[in-house]
Amino acid sequence: MTKDEESIEDESFSGKDYLDPPPVKMFEARELKKWSFYRAVIAEFIATFLFLYVTVLTVIGFKSQTDAKAGGGACASVGLLGISWAFGGMIFILVYCTAGISGGHINPAVTFGLFLASKVSLVRAVSYMVAQCLGATCGVGLVKLFQSTYFNRYGGGANMLSDGYNVGVGVGAEIIGTFVLVYTVFSATDPKRNARDSHIPVLAPLPIGFSVFMVHLATIPITGTGINPARSFGAAVIYNNKKAWDDQWIFWVGPFVGAAIAAFYHQFVLRAGAMKAYGSVRSQLHELHA
Repeated sequence: MTKDEESIEDESFSGKDYLDPPPVKMFEARELKKWSFYRAVIAEFIATFLFLYVTVLTVIGFKSQTDAKAGGGACASVGLLGISWAFGGMIFILVYCTAGISGGHINPAVTFGLFLASKVSLVRAVSYMVAQCLGATCGVGLVKLFQSTYFNRYGGGANMLSDGYNVGVGVGAEIIGTFVLVYTVFSATDPKRNARDSHIPVLAPLPIGFSVFMVHLATIPITGTGINPARSFGAAVIYNNKKAWDDQWIFWVGPFVGAAIAAFYHQFVLRAGAMKAYGSVRSQLHELHA
């Protein structure tokens, strides 16, 4: 093949059928002057509030129905499968409801991963995380207000490392679980995938919610499944138990590390961000020497 033919072939296939959004500036103070910014922060607060209210109620209901001392039994409850469906289903619903307003993060780890990928600014990321933690705390607080006796008796839905597992296993479970979630978020919202699979009516919140469901099935016996620092923080604040606070760092370090790995893997390996940056530097150097 001649050079002319190669250049013609390259030009034929160089056009992309999708548009990558430009990277967001790290510091975007102008956002603070826009109502859309505050609307998005409020949406994150309300979504995380609802998420914790429904899911923690499910966890407490499960424990009360399986308490043999109270006359319960395994067949009388929703089981671990039901808890997993509650978490995954709520994420599906809430991401669907808020995606067009705030992006539907509902999780500081997701926000952190998207920040590392230059999808959100530092101002927005910090504001989202604060709103998520406050929303989670209020959601669990409402559960305690309605069911204070059951709440205190059955652990308040707080995440703690289960007996028989060491810290390394707990952190590893949180890292891998969050990696699965954040990797799914990147893949489900990838503009390249949306263009390639435009003929398939895949709803982005569906795989995201399903990833949460699957991770819960695997890690509930280990840590109760955090993969969301706001979820763990809100329950720890309201339950206020020493072990819950002692283990709290696991549910921040693990998810943030998992989110960072997922962001790096998607952006620099699957999307070849590193090669694109390298190619850009090479072309600039070539122009300087030409």
